[in-house]
Amino acid sequence: MTELRDSVVLVVGASGGLGSRIAAQLGAEGAAVVRAGRDPERLTGPDAYLADLGTADGPASLVAAALASHGRLDGVVIAAGVVAFGSAAEVETATVEELLATNLSGPIELIRAATPSLADSAARGAGPFVVTLSGIVAESPTAGMAAYSASKAGLAAFMSAASREYRRQGIRLLDARPGHVGTDLSTHPIAGQAPPLGSALDPDAVAARIVRAIADDERDLPSSSF
Repeated sequence: MTELRDSVVLVVGASGGLGSRIAAQLGAEGAAVVRAGRDPERLTGPDAYLADLGTADGPASLVAAALASHGRLDGVVIAAGVVAFGSAAEVETATVEELLATNLSGPIELIRAATPSLADSAARGAGPFVVTLSGIVAESPTAGMAAYSASKAGLAAFMSAASREYRRQGIRLLDARPGHVGTDLSTHPIAGQAPPLGSALDPDAVAARIVRAIADDERDLPSSSF
């Protein structure tokens, strides 16, 4: 079991529909939650920082903020992401670049930036962790969402391979791949328009499942877990 009470957890994407719920539920378990996001209207209060994961200095600045506030870091949850719709033949270069920066390279850089602090947490006997949300498209790449699927599948692949390396440092990596979640992400794409996506998962239930997986030391959350 991972003890969440009194742990310090950075939640990126905490101004979003799912990230805000994960942050709240971690707080309810007694964690000190450092919240980061891009929406100033939905990210207020103490330990809240505006930052863009897709920028060059965004990932490192968030780790620095958590350390400045609490002196340590025990967990990272990356719930930030952008989505785009449209055919593979017509997707614009700028759209692909933003998808990859926010959904793939940004999370990788954040994990790298957090590694020394998480290794220190392991040395203290805590159970440090990193959680990503690649989503069901990492398992089943979807037509009309090819570039988005690629960005998320790349993240899932990174987590799968890196988890074997980080385990030797006492750091647990966990990738969650829920299906379509009932938040407003699909209604604010960076390109295109969402097709009918069918019934949506309850975001509160998805957040609770992820927090339970953190506490129970799980190492993978495929779509069938939701």
